[in-house]
Order: sequence, then structure tokens, then C-alpha cells
Amino acid sequence: MCGIVGLFLKDRELEPQLGRMLSEMLVIMTDRGPDSAGMAIYGDAADGKVKITVQSADPETDFAGLEDSLKAVLGDDVSVAPNNTHAVITVDEAAMEAARNLLAENHPTLRIMSVGEAIEIYKEAGLPASVVQRFGLSGMSGTHGVGHTRMATESAVTTMGAHPFSTGADQCLVHNGSLSNHNNLRRELARDGMHFETENDSEVAAAYLTAEMKKGKNLGAALESALSDLDGFFTFVVGTKNGFGVVRDAIACKPAVMAETDRYVAFGSEYRALAGLPGIEEARVWEPEPATVYFWEHQ
Repeated sequence: MCGIVGLFLKDRELEPQLGRMLSEMLVIMTDRGPDSAGMAIYGDAADGKVKITVQSADPETDFAGLEDSLKAVLGDDVSVAPNNTHAVITVDEAAMEAARNLLAENHPTLRIMSVGEAIEIYKEAGLPASVVQRFGLSGMSGTHGVGHTRMATESAVTTMGAHPFSTGADQCLVHNGSLSNHNNLRRELARDGMHFETENDSEVAAAYLTAEMKKGKNLGAALESALSDLDGFFTFVVGTKNGFGVVRDAIACKPAVMAETDRYVAFGSEYRALAGLPGIEEARVWEPEPATVYFWEHQ
């Protein structure tokens, strides 16, 4: 049993409130997942820049001198913004692969949470309220985001086992459920060059969608393919740079509810996660249908 929340804003005036609204939704889902929590926030992308969000078990040591170390190789157009156990490294888009290689070679204790123009992922073990507070998530702004509270059932409670999972640029996934064919899929995806950080089945689902989108599909089409290729019980909420998607398996035994107004689209594992949103009284509220893809995208 896990808790999922998601919010896709149509009204730009709500963007400064995204972190606060998502954080409140996340904390409400604590009893569905007290082991760990995480959130992906999509903010405005800076032209020609890429953000690499990293995590450290020893941030005081790992983040000291990190910016100077990267600048020594990549040049002065690098910034490092620490935030508790995480840091957002901003580099020129052309230097992204070089930066990733430098981190792997010279800073192997840092673990990459996400890479992209817009996405930042923050996740840790602990109660959702603690995770929200330590990263200041309530004060963050953005266009859309997803969050997850985890109750571990098949793998250890660790930072890397927490959701969201990100396996492609500006892509992330949160999952409630269990996949039965994830080991076979993992082997197939690994043969095609996909790298995995954990044994978590949800990371396989994220990697599957990344692989499908690399074939030229948009998020909606990739989610349609998942209905045929993924076995098990699942509710996915997925983010891309511009998109927000939801899908449930054909049996749809995992709880889910959605709401839409002219200002936002919201998702929660339970309605109580949505009850505090502005204008929820006038929203169209529904339970997502089984084996049906719901997909929105900013133009």
C-alpha cells in the first residue's frame, strides 16, 4: 500500500503554490506510506541549461568543493545549489554528459536522482512531513509535479528505493502496485542499454516508458503500450517536461481518484488528498477507468 499524489497546473497564477499544495497532499497520504517519501517538481526551464539533482549520504563532505571541482573541468558556467542531502547542479546542455561522467569518476558517492531541463527530484526515507520539511518543498514553485509515500513490501527502505523513479531526461514515475514480469523486462531493457540503480519493480516500469519514448512515442502512447507489456497490479502517475499521465491496469484494484477544473488536474490515491485544493467543490471528480490512459500536456 502506497500513496500517490499529482498536480498539473493549467493556470500559471497557481505555479508559486505548487509545492505547498503538493506537500499538503503528500502529508495527508502518510498512513498509506510512512517508510519514505519523495516529490518531483517541474519548474521553468532555462534556455540551454540542464539540472542534475544528486543525493549524498554525507552532504557536508560531498558537497564541499563540488562546484570548484566541476568548474575546473567544465568551466565557470556551473552552479551547485545544496539542499539538505540533495543538490541541484546546473550546467550547459552541451556539458551534461561530461558532467555525468565527472560525477561518476570523481564523486562516486553522489547518486543521481534526476536529469533534465525542468525536473528536480527530492526523496528520502522517513515520514512524508519530515521529507517535506527538510527540503523546503512547500516553498517550491512549478508547472506540475508528482509525489509518493511508500510502504515497502518487496525491497529495502532506502533513498534509492523511494519514489519517484527517473530513468530518462525530464521523466519520472510513481507507482502503487506490484509488477509480475519486471525481472524479464529488466533483462530485456538492460540488453538495450538501460541502466538500473535498484531491484525495485517500479524502476523497471519507469525504464520501460523511457525506452518507449525513445522510439518516438509521446507519454500517452507509451502508457498505452504499457497496458499490453506490463503484467501485474499498478497505478502509475508519470511526468515529463510538458506532460502528466495516469494509467491503471485492467483490474484496477489500487485506489485512485482524479479532479479537474479550469485551473488544474489533480490525482490522489484517496479523495482526502484532494479535499483542500482550491475550487475542489466545483471540480469534476471521477475514478480513473481501468486500462484507460489519461494524459495532459502543456503546449
